[in-house]
Parts: sequence; C-alpha cells; structure tokens
Amino acid sequence: MLFAHDTELALQYAASLINTAPGHGDSMVEDLPTVESLVSHMDGWQWSGDRPRTRAALEEVHALRPRLLDLWTRDVDGLVAGVNELLAKHQALPRLVRHDDLDWHIHATRDDEPIAKRMAVEAAMAFIDLIRSGETERLRVCAADDCDDVVIDLSKNRSRRYCDGTCANRAHVAAYRARQHAD
Repeated sequence: MLFAHDTELALQYAASLINTAPGHGDSMVEDLPTVESLVSHMDGWQWSGDRPRTRAALEEVHALRPRLLDLWTRDVDGLVAGVNELLAKHQALPRLVRHDDLDWHIHATRDDEPIAKRMAVEAAMAFIDLIRSGETERLRVCAADDCDDVVIDLSKNRSRRYCDGTCANRAHVAAYRARQHAD
C-alpha cells in the first residue's frame, strides 16, 4: 500500500466515477443514467451515509465528473488551487470515522450531505495526499490512442499506463503479436 487505504479507495472511486461519463469506459455511453444506477455504483464501492433519491442529486454527480476530470489533468499548482476551491466551497471539516469493515479513515462531510458534495470532498482529500507526497504524476489518462479514461497508478514502480477497460489487454496482445512476428 502506497497511501492510506481511504486515500487509495477515494482515488480509485474518483477515477471510476469520471469513467462513467459518456465518452469514457468500455460502453462509451452514460453509465449512471438513473438514480438507481448511481446507488448501485455507490453500493459497489461501499459508500457510507445517505443515498441519493432524486434526479437533481444524480445531475449534481453528473456535473461533478467534468470538474474531477479537470483536476485530474492539471499541473500541481492547478491541482492545488482546484482542491482548495473544492474544500472551501463545500466547507470540509475533517473527522476520523470507522464503519463497516473499514478501519479509521477521514470523512470531511456529514453523512447526510448531498452525495455530490461528499464525492467532491472525498476526492479533494485524496488529492491532498498525492500533492503532499509529491506523487501527482500518478494521476494519468489511459495511454491507448483511442481512450480518454483516467487512471490512478498505484503500482509501486509507477508503471500503470492503461485504464481498467480493454485497453491494457489490447496493448498486451499487440505487443505479444509484435514479438511473435519479430521472431
């Protein structure tokens, strides 16, 4: 583990959330079209707290994705400014919590806050750890020419280049075939 478990989980979730937008992911369509699909996505990632119930809450999450994508692709100074803006906008107040099967970790919003606010602050708090560690280069965009998905590289040797979709498999197959052809 490179970072605290909640930091890694929040970064992985942020990447997953960004990649649910149209034009991302294997489907290239909206992967969170309904409130129910958002709740299912949250459940799969073990989000605590209240679940969204309205279309407005879903639309707030949809609006958050391009904001997170923008932060993902900024330089360090831009990332710092964006993180500070998110934390100030949402009046983050960090506190230690333990729930479900997760040990002590940080929440910086109340569990009954709107989900888009909780997601924004969780991502901002995780970005803080990357910034403080000098590890912002771990925020990447998939190296495949035809993919714009984001990637969080949590490998020890900083070698992850492809998204969780089919891109890594395609690259490995292409490299294998090139090696076979060269022999």
